[in-house]
Amino acid sequence: MKMAAKMAALVFFVSLSLSALSAAHAAGEKIVFMDLGKVFDDYNKTKDLDKQLEAKSTSKQADRDKMVTEIKKMKDELDLAADKDKAKKQAAVEEKLKKLQDFDNSSRNELKKDRDDMARTILGEIKNTIDEIGKKEGYAFILDSRAILFGNDADNLTSRVLKILNDRYSAKGKK
Repeated sequence: MKMAAKMAALVFFVSLSLSALSAAHAAGEKIVFMDLGKVFDDYNKTKDLDKQLEAKSTSKQADRDKMVTEIKKMKDELDLAADKDKAKKQAAVEEKLKKLQDFDNSSRNELKKDRDDMARTILGEIKNTIDEIGKKEGYAFILDSRAILFGNDADNLTSRVLKILNDRYSAKGKK
């Protein structure tokens, strides 16, 4: 039943969208599209920031590996410890395990926040570029290609938007 409701909503949305686009097209409005995912992925700033995030992740993993090695060493010492020292060493191992869990959680959250901030910044730049093109060239709609079943290649702005973004990014890097 849920599938039928979703399908009905999808059909309604597509019909409404097609009606709006047909009216705009009939009025002589210009409609173009672009592949937002491709622009995001192929934008040089995205690639550079991904490398920075990867380096940060690698650094965090190295720190984590050191902590794990230390815990393993402590567990080995615990196995060899005399009964009177075991409780104290067990408490130390448990404390280190808690610190490892906290480190894992904070690292994961920090990297996720950094990635989200990066994506938000890049999507903002893409949106601003699309807005500039749309206003300058008088487009009624610039759609994402994921919503397009068929489109003429001449109406695809993907490469233009990507070139503008990469040229601007390169120019900023050279200053």
